[in-house]
Amino acid sequence: MSKEAVTAAQEAPRTVASDVPADAGDAGYSKDLKARHINMIAIGGAIGTGLFLGAGGRLNSAGPGLALAYLVCGIFAFFVVRALGAMVVYRPSSGSFVSYAREFLGEKGAYVAGWAYFLNWSTTGIADITAIAMYTHYWSFFTDIPQWVLALIALAIVLAINLISVKIFGEMEFWFSIIKVAALVIFMLIGIFLLVTQHEVGGGTPGLHVITDNGGLFPSGMMPVVIVMTGVVFAYASLELVGVAAGETAEPQKIVPRAVNSIMWRVGVFYVGSVVLLALLMPGSAYSGDESPFVTVLSSIGVPAAGDVMNLVVLTAAMSSLNSGLYSTGRILRSMAMAGSGPAFTAKMSKNKVPYGGILLTSAVCVLGVGLNFLMPEKAFEIVLNVAALGIITTWVTIMLCHMVFRRRAEAGLIPLPKFKLPGSPVTEIVTIVFLLTVLGLMWKDAEIGRPTLYLIPVIALALVVGWYKVRGKVAAGGLAAEQSK
Repeated sequence: MSKEAVTAAQEAPRTVASDVPADAGDAGYSKDLKARHINMIAIGGAIGTGLFLGAGGRLNSAGPGLALAYLVCGIFAFFVVRALGAMVVYRPSSGSFVSYAREFLGEKGAYVAGWAYFLNWSTTGIADITAIAMYTHYWSFFTDIPQWVLALIALAIVLAINLISVKIFGEMEFWFSIIKVAALVIFMLIGIFLLVTQHEVGGGTPGLHVITDNGGLFPSGMMPVVIVMTGVVFAYASLELVGVAAGETAEPQKIVPRAVNSIMWRVGVFYVGSVVLLALLMPGSAYSGDESPFVTVLSSIGVPAAGDVMNLVVLTAAMSSLNSGLYSTGRILRSMAMAGSGPAFTAKMSKNKVPYGGILLTSAVCVLGVGLNFLMPEKAFEIVLNVAALGIITTWVTIMLCHMVFRRRAEAGLIPLPKFKLPGSPVTEIVTIVFLLTVLGLMWKDAEIGRPTLYLIPVIALALVVGWYKVRGKVAAGGLAAEQSK
């Protein structure tokens, strides 16, 4: 951590949970999200496009060892969310880690964290609408409709949902998550039944021999498993949404720890368990990046309708992810705007207490994704996935840096230390940061998409520097919040 960041963190105004609001960007929100919404948002964050669509191509390239990649990345993802949860218990905020970065790392830290997160979710939104269009093309009725048209329709529907109210968002996420969880549970029960009865799947019988007869856990060696880590990290990219949603619930200190603690077993069951099951049912070569692996399995057992139903479910997962992305960026951008580091219009709230300015800005970037679907429909998903990985890795590193300073100040008695803690701190934060930076470096191994993505880092860094020099005067003056108080 830089000397400047530590100094800024020590000098930053200290707040406590009772200060309402400690962050000017938290003013004006309703508290309409209930415990069931937060719990299902946590589940929804752990089950998304990265599993439903991305696992197919990764199984094909990495083989059954992909389960190990999901397990390792899942553990580090849990550390990140646990660290964020500790800060939420200390001070809930709709600005989430951007607000914490402002307090513990200074305004520059908040500025970088916020725009990195915007990069993550705006590009993730492109990945989501791409996935929705791909899923829809599964049905012959939609085959003749261009992929970019389907992507635009999906964006319009989810945008409308987000602009109504946070209560509608919460309800939609609740039911989206119910559908995803129910579908995975049913699929796993079907998969276990196929294993136990030795029912034919894709021309062969399932079992451990499917792995041993096709090259074992690592049919192409360890390197493909290591390389897919970037995509696997992306699969967990929505977990930090719990921290954002905490700002719009009445009892965050009670609800958030419970939701965070349940993430670990969900990772084990839903991600690792489902990938192991997929590997036992069919060889990795049977899967592809063009189709959900769950659809591949269900279609191969001779029940076409099952594939149709599962395809509808994974389409729901992509809609859920897009829904979450618009929600979270709207709140993060408002927090930045109130501090002066974001566009002023993103601070605007509707009469239903929805920060529509930030939501519309993210949607505008997603429209660029519609253009990408028009120009490069085959590569659109993988391209934006890698760019999104840059944003999420930056976000997670920021969360761990914030937590390191948070714990240092708490142990010095400057702020209260919540009972909800990150185990092994500060070693856990350091190991997690090293792991995340290593994953970032692994993108160099992917010469087709990963390496060109890394070339974007200097471009993004330059844009951030130029942007900071444009907003620093406004930030120093206290931002939009200061202007409104005059």
